[in-house]
Amino acid sequence: MPDPPTPHVPEPDRAVIDRFWSDGWAVIPDVLSDAQVEEARRALVDAAAASEQQGMPVRLEALDPGGRNIRVYDLVAHARIFADLAAHPTVLAAVESLLGPDIILSNFTANTALPGSGSMNPHCDQSTIMPEPWPETFAMNAIWCLHDTDEANGATRYLPGSHEFTSFAEVPADPRDGMQSFEAPAGSVILMHGRLWHTSGENRSADRDRALLFAFYTRGFLRPQTNWWRSIPADVQEHLSPRLQALCGLDFGNMAHGGYLADWSR
Repeated sequence: MPDPPTPHVPEPDRAVIDRFWSDGWAVIPDVLSDAQVEEARRALVDAAAASEQQGMPVRLEALDPGGRNIRVYDLVAHARIFADLAAHPTVLAAVESLLGPDIILSNFTANTALPGSGSMNPHCDQSTIMPEPWPETFAMNAIWCLHDTDEANGATRYLPGSHEFTSFAEVPADPRDGMQSFEAPAGSVILMHGRLWHTSGENRSADRDRALLFAFYTRGFLRPQTNWWRSIPADVQEHLSPRLQALCGLDFGNMAHGGYLADWSR
């Protein structure tokens, strides 16, 4: 029986990779079609409703002042489209180019900023999973834009150059000062450096929602933010692709870091 065909892995755009390193973020355009964007929006609405039914609040005043943000956690557990996005070959090719092949999906969450939403505390995501100093890039986000995203409707705001910071001591007293807003159309993916200091923007529009999905990838030796074994039902786990099972740590786990499986007989 012939071996199955090797799936095509797209080469990441060199300009996107270069901009990520120089600016701390970059946009991959046109990853999703209009129909796929609409499907993801519908699935996100259903996921928010399901979360509330399960007793998981989607409005967190301590995190998002004003109650105008809707957050959904553990997206892979909610709909097939989120599983497909988490293992999307175009995005994974870029992530692996930036972090290396030994990566995990640490978390996959959504934040919808409704008109009138406020802004959370500034932070960098790599600081949430490991202590300082941060000498290397061990984490990053792939941010899926389900709406056109700009300053008016609450796009994520970032501090230029802050992806070079390696400790809290380098962070300005008010990191909001000098922050700028991402801009990207619906269907695109924003790659964001794990050390880039940022915050959610204020949605000052009259009637424009801003839904973003945050796929947070880290190097494989770091503990994930979520426990996929607990959050993904068993009947869903068995239908995930082998690649996504590995990303979520649902296979045999990390057995080769540091050459554990090296052939010492040579």
